[in-house]
Amino acid sequence: MAKAAKTTFRCSECGWTTLKWVGRCGECQAWGTVEESGAPSTTVIAPARVTTAARPITEISVETAHASPTGLDELDRVLGGGVVPGGVMLLAGEPGVGKSTLLLEVAALCADSGPVLYVTGEESTGQVRLRADRLGALSPKLYLAAETSVASLVSHVDAVSPALLIVDSVQTMSSPDVAGVPGGVTQVREVAGALIRLAKERGIATVLVGHVTKDGSIAGPRLLEHLVDVVLQFEGDRHSQLRMLRAVKNRYGPTDEIGCFELTDSGILGLPDPSGLFLTRRNEPVPGTCVTVTLEGRRPLIAEVQALVASSNLPQPRRANSGLDSARVNMVMAVLERRARVRIAGADVYASTVGGVRLGEPSVDLALALAVAGSVRDEALPRGLVAIGEVGLAGDVRAVTGVQRRLVEAQRLGFTRAIVPRHSEEPVEGLEVVGVDDIGGALRSAFPAPQAG
Repeated sequence: MAKAAKTTFRCSECGWTTLKWVGRCGECQAWGTVEESGAPSTTVIAPARVTTAARPITEISVETAHASPTGLDELDRVLGGGVVPGGVMLLAGEPGVGKSTLLLEVAALCADSGPVLYVTGEESTGQVRLRADRLGALSPKLYLAAETSVASLVSHVDAVSPALLIVDSVQTMSSPDVAGVPGGVTQVREVAGALIRLAKERGIATVLVGHVTKDGSIAGPRLLEHLVDVVLQFEGDRHSQLRMLRAVKNRYGPTDEIGCFELTDSGILGLPDPSGLFLTRRNEPVPGTCVTVTLEGRRPLIAEVQALVASSNLPQPRRANSGLDSARVNMVMAVLERRARVRIAGADVYASTVGGVRLGEPSVDLALALAVAGSVRDEALPRGLVAIGEVGLAGDVRAVTGVQRRLVEAQRLGFTRAIVPRHSEEPVEGLEVVGVDDIGGALRSAFPAPQAG
């Protein structure tokens, strides 16, 4: 007697399958997304006619895979040279960060070399035209359409034959072939699949704008990130003019590059040298501040870390930080207290960065430690000093990657002295490099004892 086929259950978010129902997906950890999908298919797939015969890889032409520059250097840096025909990019970011402004600038620049179709599902064409007037992003080859149906979008593509297609946003589009509300899991999956097929079949570079959830992750099914070729994250504090573009996934280039932009009333400007935005210009050094050099991708950036240690009357002193990793801040303070005898217990500690930049790299540890120690001692670090290094739980200062590039950048911006981990002190002309073994040695080098008069 034949056994009945087992029923399988599938996650509607990421496609993970299991033989029994569970409340939480074992792959993407989403709740309530595992649904019954029926018995696994045992149908044998019959051979079918191929669309293109397989050829040796040495005979494949790469002309159609070359990237075309967009005209915005910072964006081209992140993409690895520009947009690729048939490539699909997903641009995500919080509301108001400047996604539509950035893409409108890109659309106007790319329209100089071919037709560009900008499809908006969130605004009217008049609203987009007003923004384009303000940005100066006008071109006779830039076509606008306000549509929420993917079928109507295909008709616009047939009429315009664009080289670049921008869809703002994928959550507002819907397909008449499937049920569900726009923005739902089923609709987003179907719309994204249709747009990707359209881009691949016709060789159209496509940019999809995606919403983000409250925790900052891309909204919609996780499958969406796997289907597209490039995933870009547009970040920035809405109270700051600085914006950063990161490549979370890139099939055509590196994922360790970032693009820096400045959001102004006249549009978005690329910042090839943004280090000055992360420093405070002052006449005299102030206790509780220290400058470091962080690596964002391959780009060294000068950043300033600030700390304020104040007496507290609360039973549990406050620990607040902005732009830094809370876990690393607490760890550095514990190391200072235990290994360097810096009295922090019973005091409120506030730590922050300048310019709204987020510093999550371990190389910031030493600068944070010197800033906290300087605030406790009420003593300012010498002018022109930078600190680079990771602090371990044993109080040791560990080596970090790219020290030479960081030191060259510090010397270029006028710094004269650098404290780095031992055996990382590579000579740089015009810069005194001091190697230290532990946090105690770093404090002695940064705060030399006053000479007796």
